[in-house]
Amino acid sequence: MKLTEFFGFDKLAKAGRIIKAKGGIGAAIKQRFLIDQTKVGTLVGTDYFGNRYYEENSHFIPRNRWVEFSDRVWLDYDASQVPPEWHRWLHHSTDTTPTESPPHKEKWVMLHQENNSLDVEKKYIPYSTTRTKIQGWTPGQKKE
Repeated sequence: MKLTEFFGFDKLAKAGRIIKAKGGIGAAIKQRFLIDQTKVGTLVGTDYFGNRYYEENSHFIPRNRWVEFSDRVWLDYDASQVPPEWHRWLHHSTDTTPTESPPHKEKWVMLHQENNSLDVEKKYIPYSTTRTKIQGWTPGQKKE
């Protein structure tokens, strides 16, 4: 064991390299806040939502690929914002990225959209065509 490893100076040097690669302390703190890890990897592509996909093969296999969601969603990101072709790559179903070999698009296949059930203006609200079985009572009104 080297003296720098014993005192932890190698960890400080690695943290300095990560902060420099991320573009400063602010960008490193932002990534730490958003994905609970501070990682540096090679950018392999982006999708039409604006998400950026990275890979770093020095990490263990399940954690060597990750996505940084676009800034338009901030903390309101979920898995439906990852298109299926990138989902295949993220979960190691394939080693080729959609930028290297784009998937064949059929005419009948719909374009992937994110789940809008939390957005008040876009969510689907079913309506009932039948009367309710229970009528609410408000005080001060007479029965008709």
